[in-house]
Amino acid sequence: MKGHPHSKWSLPRPPLEWRVGISWIILFLCALPLQGEQISSQGDSILERSHRFLTLSDESVRMVLLGTILMGLSCGVMGGLVVTRRLSLFGDTLSHAVLPGVAVGFLWSQSKDSWAILVGATVAGFLGVALISLLRKTSRIRQDSALGLVLSGFYALGICMLTRIQKMEFGNQSGIDKYLFGQVVGLSSSDLWTMAFSCLLILTLTILLYKELLVAGFDSEYARSIGLPVDFLQYLLWLLLAFAVITSLQVVGVVLVSALLVIPAATASLITDKMRAILIWSAMLGCMAGATGAFLSFLGNQLPTGPIIVLVSAVFFLWALFFHPQNGLLFKWLAARNRNQRIALENTLKAVYQELESINFQEETTSVSQLAKRRRIGMPQAHRETDALVARQYATVHPVEDKLAAPPRPTLISLTPKGWGTACRIVRNHRLWELYLTNEARYAPDHVHDDAEKIEHVLGEETVRRIERILSNPKKDPHGKLIPSQQDIDRGFIA
Repeated sequence: MKGHPHSKWSLPRPPLEWRVGISWIILFLCALPLQGEQISSQGDSILERSHRFLTLSDESVRMVLLGTILMGLSCGVMGGLVVTRRLSLFGDTLSHAVLPGVAVGFLWSQSKDSWAILVGATVAGFLGVALISLLRKTSRIRQDSALGLVLSGFYALGICMLTRIQKMEFGNQSGIDKYLFGQVVGLSSSDLWTMAFSCLLILTLTILLYKELLVAGFDSEYARSIGLPVDFLQYLLWLLLAFAVITSLQVVGVVLVSALLVIPAATASLITDKMRAILIWSAMLGCMAGATGAFLSFLGNQLPTGPIIVLVSAVFFLWALFFHPQNGLLFKWLAARNRNQRIALENTLKAVYQELESINFQEETTSVSQLAKRRRIGMPQAHRETDALVARQYATVHPVEDKLAAPPRPTLISLTPKGWGTACRIVRNHRLWELYLTNEARYAPDHVHDDAEKIEHVLGEETVRRIERILSNPKKDPHGKLIPSQQDIDRGFIA
């Protein structure tokens, strides 16, 4: 949503998503022992399994792959809409709240009928959402507490009902217990049609009502002022979320389905900050995680498909968190490290300039000991900074030929033309900013140094030119010291 005319709709990248994603990663590193099931591939070598999966020669592989892709697409789109509104716990609550509905749907049809279970789970999900809303409106219970109450209460009720079903005559053959942890090998053509219908409905309504959902979600007051049915759009979002959750239960189960809502969307929010791009990236990452997880589960032994899909999503999140070229922590660390090194070099150059200025530029060199004194650092650090200047071709060093001097012998520093130009630029930025704060912002002259120390390293040439025009091309700073001109910088020395 970058550049949206209503700036208060803009979506900052919240650090909350990083914490949510990392929490899911830690949780699902312990998820492998869960009772999910893998695609049957016993008796084949890894190459044979790979060939069977990639050629889609088995009908079971085709069904599983299509089911995981549909699941990733549905959960990715809905996760993008939910996570960006900071409602991740709603998805988790809804995934647990539908469990009693799954049991009711099974009791209604006395078989694992996808449409009956879809209806029952949808009704249970809406009852959970309505109960959360009722608790918030009629009591002093906060939203997080209401979510916890509904999540735990509905989940406990669902477990009790499933346990009861298993003791019925038709319960043992139902496979209804697989909704807890998923059983991807149990996908039927009816399940796939249900998932396809749900996915098509989610994509169609999201595309057709994209602007309305966006406005109602991020600025409900403005949406009401322009006549949008905010409450209807909110319940429509919960309906679509319920469809995405319910149709995914067969693959990953109640316990893990919320991860497929959170992790791909959180990963997408690290990659981009545009809402449309977040939805696209989240859907793509969900599909890739589903297909890759199914493939890895097919290759391995005793690797449950649902947890593997979640772990693949977690790997994608870690990649974006650390290695994304623009927002990755590794690249940010490298950029900060390079910036700190540049600032340290510029401060050293400024100190050399100030030492030469203190003797009215009568000499072209200064000693490392004088530099250390000016910088208020020890001699080892001063030598390291001098070596850094030499490595960047900002300076040259000249050992003093003094046979009486004890080692280490004194070293003189002289700046190269490149070093002179950079030193003059930094000093000019510092002193111009001090004068600007004194003349235009009415700062006291003895209160401007610290601000100038920070701003001198980031002032661009265009800004410097503007400040010079405002100040009528000044020659001296508030303390009476000369301000290097552009000619001084271009010549590489002070005339």
